[in-house]
Amino acid sequence: MAAIFLDCTDDMAPLWEDVRQPGDPAVTVNLSPGQPADIPALLAGYDVCINDHSYFDAATLSRCAGLKRIVFLGTGASSFIDIAAAERCGIAVDTIKGYGDTTVAEHTVALAMAAARGVARMDREVRAGQWRQVPGVQLLGKTMGIIGLGGIGREVARMANGLGMAVLAWNRSPVSPAVPGAGAGLDDVLARSDILCLCLALNEATRGFLHADRLARTKPGVIFVNTARADLVDNAALVRLLASGHVRHAALDVFSPEPPAPDDPLLSLPNVTLTAHAGFMTPEATMTMLRRALDLVIAAGAAP
Repeated sequence: MAAIFLDCTDDMAPLWEDVRQPGDPAVTVNLSPGQPADIPALLAGYDVCINDHSYFDAATLSRCAGLKRIVFLGTGASSFIDIAAAERCGIAVDTIKGYGDTTVAEHTVALAMAAARGVARMDREVRAGQWRQVPGVQLLGKTMGIIGLGGIGREVARMANGLGMAVLAWNRSPVSPAVPGAGAGLDDVLARSDILCLCLALNEATRGFLHADRLARTKPGVIFVNTARADLVDNAALVRLLASGHVRHAALDVFSPEPPAPDDPLLSLPNVTLTAHAGFMTPEATMTMLRRALDLVIAAGAAP
């Protein structure tokens, strides 16, 4: 089976070379800073495709004759690939889980700390010639609420526990009671959390999970952190709660769409800290992800 890395970036290319080992199959590398043009033509003659950021809608998939498998670099394949259409076309879709659990959790906690202490706001003001000391929130003794106890959520719980925070965590299915805060009810997490971290996977069952009613049940003055997916949240309701002050601060690494539209109201609110969907981006996490992708290509039967 012939394989191609459809959309390798300049930053990823040296890490890709670092993870390759003697005996690995040959994989064509197509460097693409954005969405590649004419994906079906690029994939002609290839059975397996490694995909980082390219969109495969139903029309594109229907034109990818001969493609048997897409190895998606990450967990959120449904944000880039029409999974149902891929299945209809007989194209399997692999995802890579757990490669960046610690990296994303560290980013989540970093955003929580930045939001609690007004770091981004003070940075903007000092650069603009203003000198104003913004009062912050001490984390010791506060309650960290976590929605979703997959690998990332469990790491956030571990780190919050190490900071001296109480942890309340809810998951859609039972998890080990050894995880700090595991077993809490969703209503309890919403009502008692001083910082609420969303670490839930996005699928059709969780899309819009934090709707307006649930957001309104959060503790007044809550800090909200989302490093999962924007479509888990009613963002219009979040904007209203930020404007009213019910949500003290939101720290967001994810948007819908990405990048956000210039008129997205989240960009103009002073009590919002933003990063560019970079929670997973460390060399350590990227190299783990790329190695696992290569192993999936090998398992698919690519020739050396």
